[in-house]
This record gives sequence, C-alpha cells and structure tokens, in this order.
Amino acid sequence: MIVRRLILLLAAAVAFAACSGVCVIALAFAFYALTVPYLGVAGTSGALAAAAALLMALIALSLVLAARAKPAHKAPPTPAKLIDRAIQLIREKPVMTIVGAIATGLLVVRDPKYLGAAMRAFIEGRETRRR
Repeated sequence: MIVRRLILLLAAAVAFAACSGVCVIALAFAFYALTVPYLGVAGTSGALAAAAALLMALIALSLVLAARAKPAHKAPPTPAKLIDRAIQLIREKPVMTIVGAIATGLLVVRDPKYLGAAMRAFIEGRETRRR
C-alpha cells in the first residue's frame, strides 16, 4: 500500500514538473512576442535571459530560506503567578480557552457550585504522566 502511494506521489510530482515546464516555456514565448517590436531580436533575447536569471535567483533564494535550519524552540519557564499562567494559556491555546470559558459559563448558569470546581481545576492544573 505504501509503495503504491509512493508511486502515485512520484507520478503526480512528475506531471506537475512537466506542466510547470510547459508554462514557463509558454511564458517565455509570450514575453518574446510582446517585446520584439520594442527591443528588437537581440534586445528581447537579452531581456528574456535577464528575466529567466531573475526567476532562477528568486527560486534559489526561496529554497535557501526554506532550507535554513530553525533554532530549537525552548519552552518558557512555568509562571508562578496565577495571572501569568492564565495569560500564557490564552496565548498558547486561544481556541481551547474560549471553548472552556463558554462551557464553564454554561455550567455555572445551570449550577453555581461548578464555578468553584472549575476555578480549583485551573489553579491546581493537571500533572503530566511520565511513562
């Protein structure tokens, strides 16, 4: 199954590369046809070579930037204060925080004793299991 997926992925990459090559050649012909009346044959050939060199330089620059090694991300130290911990949680997981706030609000409306349980759960936190 994995070999079949790999072959299909490779075939898709080859088809994409062939289509990209056809598009680049068509653009080169269009550029040539548009600039011949203004620059002449020699000028147009030079301009086309310059445009191709610029395109290659941009592609090389994007590949170099994409291949650049990213620095290891250090986890920030655990904040000691409750407000710092709340702000860190909101920044790291905003969707989870919003959903948790809405769920807590709905539970508190139905039964106010859940507010104390929710606050206690947030203050105490959750211990991570190590295996």
